[in-house]
Amino acid sequence: MKQYNGKIEEPVCDKCDNIGNSVFCSLSKNEITDLSTNKSFNVYKKHQVIFYEGNQPQGLFCISSGKVKIHKLGDDGKEQIVRLAKDGSIIGYRSLLCNENYYATATAIEDTVVCFFPKAVYINLLMNNSSFSMKTIQMLSTDLKIAEQMITNMAQKHVRERMAETLLLLKEFFGTEDDKATINTILTREDIGSIAGTTTETSIRVLSDFNKNKIIKLNGKKIKIINPKELIRIANLPE
Repeated sequence: MKQYNGKIEEPVCDKCDNIGNSVFCSLSKNEITDLSTNKSFNVYKKHQVIFYEGNQPQGLFCISSGKVKIHKLGDDGKEQIVRLAKDGSIIGYRSLLCNENYYATATAIEDTVVCFFPKAVYINLLMNNSSFSMKTIQMLSTDLKIAEQMITNMAQKHVRERMAETLLLLKEFFGTEDDKATINTILTREDIGSIAGTTTETSIRVLSDFNKNKIIKLNGKKIKIINPKELIRIANLPE
């Protein structure tokens, strides 16, 4: 989160560090300038909601810096995390494209800067830039693949397998700190359990067991992966 004289510096699209790795990488210089001219931005504190399930989308959100969870409430009132997002990710686009209300809620899991692009600007890019449209289709396909994998894991894998795979997923998605082993995000045990499809109590128990067996090391809410090969074995994944 860049600051200037104590104030948050407004993100500028053509100077964004994330643009080369985002869906916007296919845009021309003029399109990026137009995108930046028409955008607004906001800062969301940790736990602050970016958009609510059931609300009508008015545009597209892009994460400039920070981390976000997309989650739903089940019939039993328990939260289920269905997606994670980080720097460069866009969120809310599926509902925008389908012209439907948001199917889930987006909440910042740390202080996060989010850019907002009006619907007309986003749709105009889709209609006039075939490369951008293809990038969007590829992104939808990837998200669908991940969702299908999560459903399969819920149905076929035991809780230890799901917990091990969740830790590996978090490491791959968010990366690691300078030690190359500590997952570069802080999630509650409830959030980790939600991703793995289990209860908070079971999440705490399995993490404690992994810690006891020196597979991971718990340091407060931070998790350091000590034995990734064993996690891969427990998760029943190919190396």
